[in-house]
Amino acid sequence: IIVRFRRTGESTRSEDDGESREQAFRMAEQTELESVALTDGAPVPREFANPTDDTFMVEDAVEAIGFGTFQWKLSILTGLSWMADAMEMMILSILAPQLHCEWRLPRLQVALLTSAVFIGMMISSSLWGNISDKYGRKTGLKMSVLWTMFYGVLSAFAPVYGWILVLRALVGFGIGGAPQSVTLYAEFLPMRSRATCILLIEIFWALGTVFEVLLAILVMPTLGWRWLLGLSTIPLFIFSLLCWWLPESARYDVLTGNQEKALATLKRIATENGAPMPLGKLVADRQEERGKIQDLFSSHFRWTTVLLWFIWFANAFSYYGLVLLTTELFQEGGACGSNKKDLQCNLECKYLNSDDYKDLLWTTLSEFPGLLVTLWAIDRLGRRKTMALCFFVFSMCDTEENIELLIFIARAFIAGGFQAAYVYTPEVYPTATRALGLGMSSGMARVGALITPFVAQVMLESSIYLALSVYCCCCLLAAIASCALPIETTGRGLQESSHREWGQEMVGRASSQSSGGIPPSTPVSQD
Repeated sequence: IIVRFRRTGESTRSEDDGESREQAFRMAEQTELESVALTDGAPVPREFANPTDDTFMVEDAVEAIGFGTFQWKLSILTGLSWMADAMEMMILSILAPQLHCEWRLPRLQVALLTSAVFIGMMISSSLWGNISDKYGRKTGLKMSVLWTMFYGVLSAFAPVYGWILVLRALVGFGIGGAPQSVTLYAEFLPMRSRATCILLIEIFWALGTVFEVLLAILVMPTLGWRWLLGLSTIPLFIFSLLCWWLPESARYDVLTGNQEKALATLKRIATENGAPMPLGKLVADRQEERGKIQDLFSSHFRWTTVLLWFIWFANAFSYYGLVLLTTELFQEGGACGSNKKDLQCNLECKYLNSDDYKDLLWTTLSEFPGLLVTLWAIDRLGRRKTMALCFFVFSMCDTEENIELLIFIARAFIAGGFQAAYVYTPEVYPTATRALGLGMSSGMARVGALITPFVAQVMLESSIYLALSVYCCCCLLAAIASCALPIETTGRGLQESSHREWGQEMVGRASSQSSGGIPPSTPVSQD
């Protein structure tokens, strides 16, 4: 039985043709890995790329150790960071109408308060990604969480509009680092469970939005918005107490030449999971400079980066726009008229009451069906088609009938599109630029989120359907962009080196087959 490495997409139509195209790769200073000979009749584990060699890579170890107790703990800890991010975002739709009435703010200042958070996120997203690539995923994530918690508590004491504007912008600056939790999480997950696990982490986002609405129902009528701001930092506080347990990414340690630390981390994971470590020596591709923006625009990733930036922009623009629209549309007293031909909103000062919060909770719960749809589609249809499906369904929700149902369906699918983007983006970039790639994409999302208050809170005064049409057209373009992405990551391992062509991985080849391709993620034995 011979197990070889070949480039994804190469033909296996004949023995001679296949031999001419296969390349053996070594694992040390060079970027090549040797073929592996297995004993006759021995099965080739699908999830373990190089089981009998005297060397192994981090990818091999992660696949061999598998999913277990360690990943469950990491899921909860990472989820707390994600939950806190969701709460800080959801609070915008609750805080805006409250301050609009309490401080008698004009509509433009209310929109600016929301945009200030996204300005901070836009500025910091690439910075946190650069820090995570240069100084470690754990370092970047811890710094961003502590920053967000500090300014989140301070913003509860803001005396005037100017202060809360600045402090919420600083909160947004910290939230910009939250996506790095996905980078760290993804690098500890085996290939076959990566998509499902990252999507299940999104449950914490949905829980965070629901928890924020429930907290508002309990706190706002009696204690007010200042207590709501302070109590919303609870998940961040819990994370800061537990983050001592969080390990640094073994992939990052190997990339920076710290094999001993990476090996210790892998042994710790194997011990917690009750799984054996691979035999041999841990090796890696040659070290690379990390966190370089120009690498995102190399010949392999240029088109992917441009399309991903627009997809993330459209995701955030539409998702947060719908969150803000929900509050405006469901305010007590019918802030919006019922004339179907020219539906306008009289956005006068109205405090949210229990019925408004119930409506807000109803639309927030729609994220759970969206998660189920994405879970079903992500591996069946692939990452690109799943994103395209979610964007397309959202773009079809521009109708004059049954606004409540429309918002429920639209939010379910735009949330699903966001979740699929969080799966795809860390998979498509190599380790040296993975955090930066995710951070820059997140930064472009914040540009969309920055603009959206002026559609959801200002344009809404003219017409609901004009505002909805803007979101639907944007998502239709995003669906096209998703289909145009050149790389499909379903069934692929995470790329370690930017020097190797994307998608290069171990596959087997049966010489008995004279025609037809072999799925690149499935090893096949040859006797």
